[in-house]
Parts: sequence; C-alpha cells; structure tokens
Amino acid sequence: MMLTVLSIDITGIGISGGFPSGFCRIRTLQNLSLPGNSLNGTISSESISLCSHLRNLNLSANVFVGELPEFVPDFVNLQSLDLSLNNFSGEIPASFGRFPALRVLCLFDNFLNGTIPSFLTNLTELTRFELAYNPFKPGPLPSDIGNLTKLENLWLPYSNLIGEIPHSIGNLARLNNLDLSNNNLSGEIPNSIGGLRSAVQIELYLNHLSGELPESLSNLTALLKFDASQNNLTGTLPEKVAGMPLLSLNLNDNYLEGDIPQTLAWNPNLIQLKLFNNKFSGVLPAELGRYSDLEDFDVSGNELTGGLPRDLCFRKKLQRLVAFNNRFLDDLPDSYGGCNSLSYVRIFNNELSGEVPIPFWSLPELEFLELRNNRFGGSIPPSISGARGLTELLISGNNFSGQVPEEICRLQQLVVIDASRNQFSSEIPSCITELKLQKLDLQENIFSGEIPSRVSSWTELTELNLSSNRFSGKIPAELGNLPVLTYLDLSGNLLSGEIPAELTKLKLNKFNLSDNKLEGKVPSGFNQKFFLSSLMGNPNLCSPDLKPLPPCPKSRPATIYVIAVLATAAILLLMSLLWFFKTKSHSFGSNPRRAWKVMKFQQVGFSEEDVLSSLTDENLIGTGGSGRVHRVKLKTGQTVAVKKLWGGYRKSDTEAVFRSEVETLGRIRHGNIVKLLSSCSGEEYRVLVYEYMENGSLGDVLHGEKGGGLLDWPKRFKIAIGAAQGLAYLHHDCVPPILHRDVKSNNILLDEEFCPRVADFGLAKTLRRGDGEADSVMSRVAGSYGYIAPEYAYTLKVTEKSDVYSYGVVLMELITGKRPNDSSFGENKDIVKWVTEAALSSPEPTSDDDCNCCQDLGQLVDPRMDSSTCDYEEIEKVLNVALLCTSTFPMSRPSMRRVVELLKDHKLAPPK
Repeated sequence: MMLTVLSIDITGIGISGGFPSGFCRIRTLQNLSLPGNSLNGTISSESISLCSHLRNLNLSANVFVGELPEFVPDFVNLQSLDLSLNNFSGEIPASFGRFPALRVLCLFDNFLNGTIPSFLTNLTELTRFELAYNPFKPGPLPSDIGNLTKLENLWLPYSNLIGEIPHSIGNLARLNNLDLSNNNLSGEIPNSIGGLRSAVQIELYLNHLSGELPESLSNLTALLKFDASQNNLTGTLPEKVAGMPLLSLNLNDNYLEGDIPQTLAWNPNLIQLKLFNNKFSGVLPAELGRYSDLEDFDVSGNELTGGLPRDLCFRKKLQRLVAFNNRFLDDLPDSYGGCNSLSYVRIFNNELSGEVPIPFWSLPELEFLELRNNRFGGSIPPSISGARGLTELLISGNNFSGQVPEEICRLQQLVVIDASRNQFSSEIPSCITELKLQKLDLQENIFSGEIPSRVSSWTELTELNLSSNRFSGKIPAELGNLPVLTYLDLSGNLLSGEIPAELTKLKLNKFNLSDNKLEGKVPSGFNQKFFLSSLMGNPNLCSPDLKPLPPCPKSRPATIYVIAVLATAAILLLMSLLWFFKTKSHSFGSNPRRAWKVMKFQQVGFSEEDVLSSLTDENLIGTGGSGRVHRVKLKTGQTVAVKKLWGGYRKSDTEAVFRSEVETLGRIRHGNIVKLLSSCSGEEYRVLVYEYMENGSLGDVLHGEKGGGLLDWPKRFKIAIGAAQGLAYLHHDCVPPILHRDVKSNNILLDEEFCPRVADFGLAKTLRRGDGEADSVMSRVAGSYGYIAPEYAYTLKVTEKSDVYSYGVVLMELITGKRPNDSSFGENKDIVKWVTEAALSSPEPTSDDDCNCCQDLGQLVDPRMDSSTCDYEEIEKVLNVALLCTSTFPMSRPSMRRVVELLKDHKLAPPK
C-alpha cells in the first residue's frame, strides 16, 4: 500500500538549519508549513523552484535573511504564501506579481526596503494582502489597488506610504478590514470610500490626512470601528456618520470643530467613542450612554462645557472614562457612584466642583483614578478601602480636606499617591508605610505630626514630597536606607533635630530640607555648595566651611563620668544583643523539621538548620521589595543567597511572592535564570535559598559605588545576550509561558564571571492560552518606575511585550550607564525618550578608530567604559535593538526569541 503525503506541518518545535527544500521532492505534497522555528540563511531561487507544485507555503516566524527568492512561472497552483516575521530585505521580486491563483500574500514584519510595486495589483484572486511593518522606501499605495476586487483584508500600517489614498479604493466592495495607519498619507479621504460596503473596520490614524470626513461614510452600514485619529482633518462630524451602526468611533487628534451630534447618543451599537484632541465645544448630549453599551469614552483635549452626562454608565458597562483638558462644570453625577464596571478614570484639568459621591471612591473595579486640578471638596471617606484594585490615586490641586483615613492602607495595590495642593490636615496614618509605594506627594497641605519612621517596606519608593506642611519632630534616619529614592523634598515644615547622616547614602536628583528648624552640623556628604539652597532657612544649622552657614562651635571634652556611663551602656547593649541572637538562633534550630516545611529543587549538601541559623544582621547584604537577602557561607564551604520574606502585616503579599517564586523557579532550568536551591516555610516566615551571585545585581554594578567602570563593552554585550536568552526561555520554551513582569537591572544578577541570571520572580505569572482569547493578560500592578511600558498607563494590562519593553530599557542602561530616570535627561524625560532623540540626531560614523561611537553617538555611550574595548558596530546594533524593544506600540516590538537572534546575527540599519 502506497502512502500519499499531502501536507507537512512542523510548527514551533525549534528546528534550525537552512530551508529544507528536500520536502518538496515529495511530488504529492500540497501544503508545507514550517512557522515558528529557527530556520535561517537565505532561500535561493533554485531551492524554492522544487516546490512549484505546492498550494500553500508557510515559512513565517523564522530567521531567514537576504533577498526574497525569485519564483519560477511554474507556481500556477500556489494559493497562499506566508513569509512574514523573518529578516528578508531588498525589493519584492517581479515574480511575486505572477501567481495566478494566489489568495494570501503575507510579507509583513521583515526588512523589505524597496517600494510597494504596482505589479502586485495583478494578483486579482487575493483576499489577504499583508505587507505591514516593513521599512519600505517612501512611495504611494498603487493607484490600481482597486483591481483586487476580491480583497477582504488590506493591512499596510508602518509601510512608509505617501501621497493620497487612491480613488480606486472604493472598488474593494468585499473588503472587511482596511488598515493604512501609521503612514504618511496626505490629502482628503476620497468620497469613493463609501464603496467599501462590507467594511467592518477602517484604520486611518497617524497620517497627514486633511479636509472633512466624506458624507459617503454613511453608506457603510456594516462598519463597526472607524479610526481616523491623529491626522489634520477639519470641519464637523457629519450627523449621518454619527448615526451609523458603529461599535467604535475614533477621531482624536484632528481639527474637528463644533458640537458633538445628538445622533451619537441614540446609537444603540456604540461601545467605544474616542474624539480626543479636537476642537469640539458645547455640551455633551445628555442621553449619551443611555441607549448603548458604552465601554470606552474619551473626549479629552476639547473645549466642552456643561456637566458630564449622568447616564454615561446607564447600562453598567462603562470601563474607561477619560475627559481631561476640557471646561466641564458642575458636580460629578451621583449615578457614577453605581458604575461598578468602571476601572479607569481621568477627568483632570476641568472645573468640576462639589463633593465626589461617596460610593464612587469604593468602586470595586477601579484601578486608576485621576481627578487633579478641579474644584472638588469634601473628604476621602473610609469606604475607599472597597477599591481594592486601585493602583494610582491622583487628586492634587483640589479643595479636599479633613484627615486621610486609615482605611487607605488596605489598598495593597496602591503604588502612587498624589494628594498635593489640597487642604488635608491632621497626621498621616502611620500604616501608610505598609504600602509598596513608588511615589508619595503630599506637598502644600496642612498635615501635622511626625513623619512615619517605619519605612523599611518602601523599597520601591522613588519620590517623597512632604513639603509645605506642618510636620514636626525629627527626620527619620530610616529614609536613608530606601534603595531607589531619588527625590526627597521635606522643605517648608517644622522639622527639628539634626540631619541624619544616613541620608547621604541616597542617590538624589532632588533634595530639599530648607525652611525648617533643623540644627547641628551639616553631614559631610551635604557640606558642599550644590546643596546649599536645600539647607537654607534653618537658622541653627552649622558648617565648618560652607558659607553663609555659621561655623560649628568646638565640642567640649567629655568628662570621665560621661565616658564611663557610655561605656557601661555599650557593654549592656552588647550583652543584650548577644542574648537576643543566641535565643533567636535556638528558636530557629529547635525542632526545625516539625516547624518548617522544606522543599529542595536541586541536589544540595546542606540542611535547613545550616541556613536558618545564619540569618543575622551580620550576613545581611540587601533589602528588597519582598524581603531581606543574606549571604550565608555554609559548613561545606558553599556560599548561598537566602531571601527571608517579610512577615507580619504583609503576610498575604509574602505568601503570593513565595508561591510565585517557588512555582516559577522550582520547575525551570536555564543557564541565564537564577537557580532556586530550596525553600523553607513556616507559620511566621518564608525563606528561599538561591545560588549566590558574586557580583551582585547589574543595577548595583552600573549605578552603585563600584561604578560602571567594572564593565567593559564585551562584558555588557555578554550580559545583554544572556538576559535576553533567559527571558526568551520564559516566553517561548516554558509551557505555559511565563511573564516576569518586573524586568530591571536590579533583577539581573551577575556571577563571578559576569554571566547574567534573571532573578526575582515575585511578580511572575504564567500566560495561559486556549481560553477563547489570543492572549491572556494580567491587570495586577507590575513593574518599576522607568521600566513600565507606556501602554500600561492606559490599559493596566501586562503582556509578553511589556517584558520586552523593560528589557529594552536595560539595554539602554548598559549602553549609557545611566539610570532610567536620571535627572540629566531634563524635565519630563526618561531614558527611552532621551536615547531615542539622541540616536535619531547622531551623525553617521566616519571611522572605527578608538571607539568613534563615543563621539558619533554624542552623550549616549557610557564614558566610564574603557575606550579600547568599544566596538562601534556592536554598540550600534544593541542600540537599534533597544529602540525596537521600546517602541511605543507593543505590536512593533520584537519577541524575545527574535531579540536573541538580532543580537547574535543580524546587523540592523541605523534609525532614520
């Protein structure tokens, strides 16, 4: 019996090597599908010619390079050709216009740099035409595009299109999706667009289109989503268009003027309404939301007046309410207090007044609340504790008053509080130190009492501003132990006592203690002119040489009596400490097997008793967001790192971090991921034992006291590739895939040879598929300031591309040696914006002598690197990968598997 092979499908199993043309020697073969592998090299015309009898050829998501192959005329049966997601470059060959039966042509996400040729319009059987995300030369959309009358999907974003949209576009009567976004198209939207009677979605945003919207849009009775945002459109919104059966209408960032038509409010299909950054004026239709399942509402950046429509959430479906930068008046409607679906609110920079409805503060799905710069009054009610998912509370520039309730401490997801420029009074709840804050701004209120001192959990805090209040007492010395604090402003208060010397350990971009009642000698770290203005207004401060501060009086000799008392106290204290540690050690060591649950993930030569007895302050090497890390040298001579997670009031968070680390690291093995050796869990503590990394974290080496001079370029490049390999393993080789969600330089550890290990999986989550969605996403707060992808601010979602963005920031740190939020970048700039602007303005290199990159890329390259180790081409390659990884749009970012290939093999062209 002879077998007939019709199809070969080898998807995503990691095969490598060149194009396996031998498969095509099977003459009965009709379908060859090899996507998602590591096939590489070029594809010659000779090898591809063996496949002329195929009907479907899919080589997508591999790493093929070079020019596209010429196809011989024998490919008369080919119906589908997918070469997307590779590294092909050059022109599209003329043979691509001679496939008489071709229905699907996918060449998107390559490096094709010719123009889109007109001969592709000869493919009259095409239903899918997808060339997006290629660096084509500027050129027009072929004028004969209307010849493709069977086309259902025309997908050409990021294709460098110029000129006008051809009039013939109206011939595509079967087209479901038209996407010409993110190009440089100009002129008016042709009236012929009304011929796209099957269109469900039209995307024209981010072009230079002008003129008014054509009335013919009202002919598109199937259209559910229309987005012509971020163009130069003018005029008003046609009433007929507003009455269409739309699910989504996006016209933001244009020059549309006039009132918003009342017919929009009567559209029963409207789910998404986005009209931001136009010139709409007048009052919003009162019925908006009453007759539709409105979920996403954005009218920000207009000149709208009156009140917000009270029925906006009538159907209880509204999730996003964005109306900032208008002139809205009146109170926030009471009906909004019952909008339990609401998760994202931005209505700042208006003239809204009155008290915020009490139920509004406790909406169960609320994650982001921004009410800044209005005229709201009243107080924050204790019921705010009901908004358990709230991550950012931004209410500055209002007339809120009263005491901040202690119930705010129950919002364990809260990372940003900005309540500045209000009239809050009384003391700050001491429990606020239990929150894992990244920013706390309470300036210009009437707060009093002392600054909370137990701040050890603020390990992610980057900004603390308590200025212009009535705080008294001493400055807590514990503030000096916060590892990432860069902004500290305590000016304009009633603080007394000496300036704690511990504050000099901070790497501060902003520092201000002026206008208080501080006294004593200025610590040596602040005794310089740079800090003088931050110290003024404290009459009792003194300095030996910093003018105009008065000189410090000479200290009087201590009496023998005082010395004796101090010596006695010191001895008693030492004995107490010895007794404490001895009893603590016994408590750990007594009956450990009964008190502790132990899990071992590697072959280890130590017991839990060896580890637990060594968790003393003498062995402490670091404090992080989830616990304290100790360096423990065992009896065997082995050194391990032991993380003891926080307990007590943070027990629920501790358990989540512990479970995430154990579930993630306990089941994976990779040379670039830190090894979890064992874990111990008891009633009060959770302990994790890792392999010890001799050189600490990449963040410490780049930004710590050792300085980045320890890392020459070869070491940095080695770290870049190793970290990428570790993340690629998590994303692509784990089943289900794993998202790290907190990629940063402090979470990349370095062994004695500076080989990197990705670490700290306390926020990691598995990405489960097959539940009806293409990608599962998580909405729990994840990431650290400076590393968080921009889309998180709007969606509060985390995907694989969020990790890719954070990794791109790490690459920029490796190149520049700067922190993600360095003050040298200037106002409102982070490392991504600074590097992008600098890279795009850098001249081409003139020679390769002595690391010309240090000059040609201006201030980008870390000057602490040994210039003799610089490799301009390699640095430029890493820079371009970093720019790709930090693209604004997640779809534009490469996968981590592709990042590894780009770093190892491909030479990217410099950015234009």
